[in-house]
Amino acid sequence: MQKIYLTWHDVEELISKVVMKLNPPYDALLLVTRGGIIPGGMIAEALRMKDILTASVLFPQDPGVRAEMSWPRFLQFPADHVLEGKKILIVDNLWDRGRTIVTVKSRVESGGGRAETAVLHWKQSRNIFQDERPDYFGALTEDWIYYPWQRIDDSGDMVAARPVPQLS
Repeated sequence: MQKIYLTWHDVEELISKVVMKLNPPYDALLLVTRGGIIPGGMIAEALRMKDILTASVLFPQDPGVRAEMSWPRFLQFPADHVLEGKKILIVDNLWDRGRTIVTVKSRVESGGGRAETAVLHWKQSRNIFQDERPDYFGALTEDWIYYPWQRIDDSGDMVAARPVPQLS
C-alpha cells in the first residue's frame, strides 16, 4: 500500500468525475463529517445546491467487541421530517470498509428518504458489505490517501492544527 498525497487539482478532477456521473436533481446533500465536508461543498457548488445537511457518526471501541460489531452513535443527524420523501445525496471522501456511509444511508432510508452515495475514493477490496457499494465514485484505490485539507507533518504523519495566536 502506497501513501498518495493529493493536490487540490487532483481533488477537482475527482469531483468533476463524480459530478458527471450523478443523477440530479437532489433535494439535499448530506455531508458526512469530517471527510465529506469539503468534497460535499465542492459538489454543492457544482450542482448549485443550497440545501446542505450534515451527519456525524461515531463507532465507539467497545472492549471485547469486534470493531465491525460496535453500535454507531449519531452525534449529529437531520430529523426524519427533513428527510421524508426527499432524494438525498450522501457525500464522503472515502469508502473504506463502508461502515459509516452504509450506516448513514440506512438511517436516511429509515427516515423516509431516498439515498444515493458519492465518494472520491472506493477501496473495493476492503468493503465489508457484500450487497453495498457507492453509487458514484471518482476512483478505485487500495492506497492510503492524504487529502490536501488534512494536516500532515514532514514525516507523513497526521498532526493536530496548532492554535493561531491572537494579535491585538
